[in-house]
Amino acid sequence: MKSALKSFVPGALALLLLFPVAAQAKEVETKLANVVILATGGTIAGAGASAANSATYQAAKVGIEQLIAGVPELSQIAHVRGEQVMQIASESINNENLLQLGRRVAELADSKDVDGIVITHGTDTLEETAYFLNLVEKTDKPIVVVGSMRPGTAMSADGMLNLYNAVAVAGSKDARGKGVLVTMNDEIQSGRDVSKMINIKTEAFKSPWGPLGMVVEGKSYWFRLPAKRHTMDSEFDIKTIKSLPDVEIAYGYGNVSDTAYKALAQAGAKAIIHAGTGNGSVSSKVVPALVELRKQGVQIIRSSHVNAGGMVLRNAEQPDDKYDWVAALDLNPQKARILAMVALTKTQDSKELQRMFWEY
Repeated sequence: MKSALKSFVPGALALLLLFPVAAQAKEVETKLANVVILATGGTIAGAGASAANSATYQAAKVGIEQLIAGVPELSQIAHVRGEQVMQIASESINNENLLQLGRRVAELADSKDVDGIVITHGTDTLEETAYFLNLVEKTDKPIVVVGSMRPGTAMSADGMLNLYNAVAVAGSKDARGKGVLVTMNDEIQSGRDVSKMINIKTEAFKSPWGPLGMVVEGKSYWFRLPAKRHTMDSEFDIKTIKSLPDVEIAYGYGNVSDTAYKALAQAGAKAIIHAGTGNGSVSSKVVPALVELRKQGVQIIRSSHVNAGGMVLRNAEQPDDKYDWVAALDLNPQKARILAMVALTKTQDSKELQRMFWEY
């Protein structure tokens, strides 16, 4: 009897010890966030002829299911499913594509069984899409836009880790309420601030004000918060935007003429972003044309093409009050275009537009 009891006790203890472990494992499994990956194409879905091709390749060749299958570790950090929203190189994304993507993101954000959303995207216009979503999505759920600088077929491809980090951030409760985010090169960037500063290199995406945080082995570390209005605090809503007005960009440079500005206005532009030198400077040859275009109803918005962050101050370099122009502050030309398009769905008043550029 004693020997039987002795043989039973270790086995019973083993079972008793096993149950808590199994219960904990089940609890961890049920706590995994539900993350939907929306694929749009881009380099992260690209393929080159050989592993040595990191800069010459075809974008938007790999489908979302193949992308997910290529990172099996995703199943350890979230319940993941994918949707192929579109399959194009991001330089070809147009306003209708933006609206299509924005509406699908809003539908998913409204779903109770979705905790976070990841969008795979080409890097050429990734910053524009991220800022657009930052303005129009009325949710505090994490929305993370991600891409890669090298196709998955290349040596030292960055897409797998970028996607892993994006899913980790999208599934994190710490990421809620921080606006639309971009995860590239282990950094968490604000979709409002970040820009592609250089091509070829994997550290291409930077913000002049620094990253919000970092991702290390699937864990997020936060350093600062976005100061500008976004998502839940935004006055814009994708559900009410039926179309986007035509806003164009004209580039400032030495010996520039007014030809492009006049042509864009004649083609129907409701606003023109002046991508100026320095502090959004406007050549004396161009000023008269912009003054006349404003009188005709075209909004003139001064931005700067300084790569590392040009701050265009109102009434500096040009008398914006006198000409009834708008200053884009720290928004680069392509982001100024995004805000102008969204803002013009609400107002045609230049003073209201200037307020929006201050606040967003």
